[in-house]
Amino acid sequence: MFHGSMVALVTPMREDGAVDEDSLEALVEFHIDAGTDAIVAVGTTGESATIDEKEHCALLRRIVDMVAGRIPVIAGTGANSTREAIDLTRCGMHAGADACLLVTPYYNKPTQEGMYQHYKMVAESVPVPQILYNVPGRTACDLLPETVQRLAPISNIVGIKEATGDLERGREILERCGDQLDLYSGDDATAMELILMGAKGDISVTANVAPQAMHDMCAAALAGDRETAQQIDAGLRALHRDLFIESSPIPVKWALHEMRLIPPGLRLPLTPLDPQYHATVRDALRQAGALDRLET
Repeated sequence: MFHGSMVALVTPMREDGAVDEDSLEALVEFHIDAGTDAIVAVGTTGESATIDEKEHCALLRRIVDMVAGRIPVIAGTGANSTREAIDLTRCGMHAGADACLLVTPYYNKPTQEGMYQHYKMVAESVPVPQILYNVPGRTACDLLPETVQRLAPISNIVGIKEATGDLERGREILERCGDQLDLYSGDDATAMELILMGAKGDISVTANVAPQAMHDMCAAALAGDRETAQQIDAGLRALHRDLFIESSPIPVKWALHEMRLIPPGLRLPLTPLDPQYHATVRDALRQAGALDRLET
């Protein structure tokens, strides 16, 4: 249903933590102009954990309006309360999002049966296309391939963002249920290889700062052009690594501020990037050509 480079969009904030709508609109245009294939709005990279439900729904409506149908919008609507996930997913549907992305219930550490029932209830409660999202390094629970296979027959569960970075895990999901749902990478460092194996694209942090390169890399990989995909990806490897030098989205928001695209704001408990890492992230931006427009 979706393909290519799908940016896990940051939520621009001023230093007091208030959302900066002017910067948000500029970011949307930046991505559309650069060829980004879809926008993931108010997901975990968008600091959804510190955005309340009313604000979350308003942001989804605003981003859908800004995009105005030019590319798909996927609403981040996951929560560790099934009831809240249903409410947010309903908000995403009513806002006009093309699909919703739901992270596994964090902190609760549900069993595989609990995750199955959670996703089944959300899917049955809200008739919008839904994408599962597995990122055990952040959530303390791991949605296993056999559980994904159980969920795959549900008609509006259309994909999974698999962010373990484990290519064998991706291969197993493709073998078990690749004919029933689409696989997306959630790990920029291994995204190229996963797409060459059969994934449909990458829900990407790197795309925030290098959208055209990520679009071009994903397009080459989707076309089976390994040589071109590798050549582009080589210039992005430092970003894939260094945008996680501290907890995401701390480094990527610093990078976007360095690119003069957003203010420096984050919401506590996240804090600004430690100055010891500024040169490292700046060098990664320079290697990817992301600072070229500022240096010409």
